[in-house]
This record gives sequence, structure tokens and C-alpha cells, in this order.
Amino acid sequence: MEFQKPIPLKNQDNSPYWDAADRHQLKIQKCNDCQAYAHPPGPTCAKCGGGRLSWIDFGDHVKATIYSYIVSYRPFLPGFQDDLPLVIAQASLEDVPSVRIMCNVLDCKPDDMHIGMPVKMVWDDITEDRALPQWKPID
Repeated sequence: MEFQKPIPLKNQDNSPYWDAADRHQLKIQKCNDCQAYAHPPGPTCAKCGGGRLSWIDFGDHVKATIYSYIVSYRPFLPGFQDDLPLVIAQASLEDVPSVRIMCNVLDCKPDDMHIGMPVKMVWDDITEDRALPQWKPID
């Protein structure tokens, strides 16, 4: 079945992130001047404005903790109608808690969601050359 949802586009600021995701890896942008991590990535550091940025590889076994979440009962874009209710969360990375990533939490009933829930990153191969990072609760 063809993927029905919008596919994130790569651009000059985020292509290292998506290239890594397509290989089932997580890379996060880091400022070489102030050492702050940035997600989502941008052309300059959001903290100090510096332009000397690098990409740090966190590998394929990424864990995080739910920081905040909402449950959506309406599709906000075409293609999401079959996913309802949809749990949309923000999670703090285990290795760098200051980095919070927006995430879809799969295989979790809305009533089972809670702040502080441990989750792990998994990848959904949506096309032959594109993978989306997703999250699942850690048993």
C-alpha cells in the first residue's frame, strides 16, 4: 500500500538528520561554539547564533522519556484519519535530556500515556528510500 501521509522534505539544514534516519540512525545538530544541541536543525545555532555546526551520531538504540503529550482525535492532515486517536508527544533524549524531540508514540493507548514514560525510537520504512523515526513504549 502506498504511503498516504506527507513525506518530510530534505533541505540544506536537515538533510544530515534525514539521511541518518533513512539508515535507521539518529543524528542531532550541535553548535561547536557554545556546545548547545539543536533540534529541529537550523542554519545557525538557536542559542548563540553561531554558524559552526556539526552532527552528533546517537546510533540506532535511542531511548527517551515523555516530557509532554497530547491526544488528537481529529486528523490534522490528510492521511492521518486511520491513526486516530493519535498520541503526539515531546520526549527528552536519555543521552542529552536538554534535547526534546516531537514524536508519534505507537502501540500505546491514550489512557496508558503518562509524563515520564520511557520510550524507544523505532523506524518506519515508508518508501524505498525514506524512513520515519517513531517511538514505542519500553516494556
